[in-house]
Amino acid sequence: MSTEAPETPPAREDSRRGTLTSSRGRLADPIFKWVVTACGTLVLVILALMVLRTVSEAWPVFVKEGFFGFLIGDEWDAGSSRDEITGTYGAWPFIYGTLVTAVIALAIALPLAIMVAVYLTHLAPRRLAKPLSYTVELLAAVPSVIFGLWGLHWFLPNVLRPFFEFLEGTLGWFFLFEGPVRGVGYLPAGIVLAIMILPIMTAIIREVVAVQPLEQQMAAYALGSTRWEVVSKVVLPSSFSGIVAATMLGLGRALGETIAVLMLIGGSQSWGASLFGTGSSMASHIAATFGEASPEGRTGLMAIGVALFLVTMIVNILARVIVWRLGQHTGDAAV
Repeated sequence: MSTEAPETPPAREDSRRGTLTSSRGRLADPIFKWVVTACGTLVLVILALMVLRTVSEAWPVFVKEGFFGFLIGDEWDAGSSRDEITGTYGAWPFIYGTLVTAVIALAIALPLAIMVAVYLTHLAPRRLAKPLSYTVELLAAVPSVIFGLWGLHWFLPNVLRPFFEFLEGTLGWFFLFEGPVRGVGYLPAGIVLAIMILPIMTAIIREVVAVQPLEQQMAAYALGSTRWEVVSKVVLPSSFSGIVAATMLGLGRALGETIAVLMLIGGSQSWGASLFGTGSSMASHIAATFGEASPEGRTGLMAIGVALFLVTMIVNILARVIVWRLGQHTGDAAV
């Protein structure tokens, strides 16, 4: 009987040669990692530079008025000095105009977006659903200045003003609808903003509604649920976190919209509770006055820019917190 050890079989050639284990693959992985990391870091660097630059430019105004004094002050009287702050700067009328028009837009656009999304995904015939979807999405490509011109020269005098006069005549005793009806103001700006943010909100909500599990819907139908019950008790609750995300995205655009609001809000530096009143938003005031502002006035406008950035940042943080908290209960916290 032979006592020799069996020969070791020859090592097989690595079948993965030329894949990620090859020298080329080992070189490509760290390169890809560093490129992606650099791109992500660049976004943060750009954001940080924007914040630092605007805050440094606006700092003299914050020093004079105080940060919270600037936010809640209701008088804006820009000075003309080049090297000191001599005017009075209160941003509350512009913050108020921004928030009021954005809330009006959201209150109108959100129910419409949900209803259009449900119709396109559950009710509309196939031959009609696609053309309607394309039409809704086409609205998102229309420039804001077109919405402003259309709203100012046709929609406002022919549709909105008669409706406002009716509201003022019937509900004028309520502080939100006190007259007189001036035409331009918070309400027309908010309504046109609602039309502008409707396409993006509808597109997102439609996609969220469309991907809800069909098995759950079929189970609800099997238990005797009507279509309304399936949509209201199965589809929409499961889509809630996505609807919140779409809402916050639409609100972010409404807060930062400039040209259309500039044309329709009235451009005054006052504020009031009536929705028929005129005012300005932060973005529209910057756009309207920056070109002719003095160096000191531009410093004040920079401070408004910081306030606008702060408001939009708070909105985005709240959106992420809401989606995260809802995701803990519904299982889609990563939305």
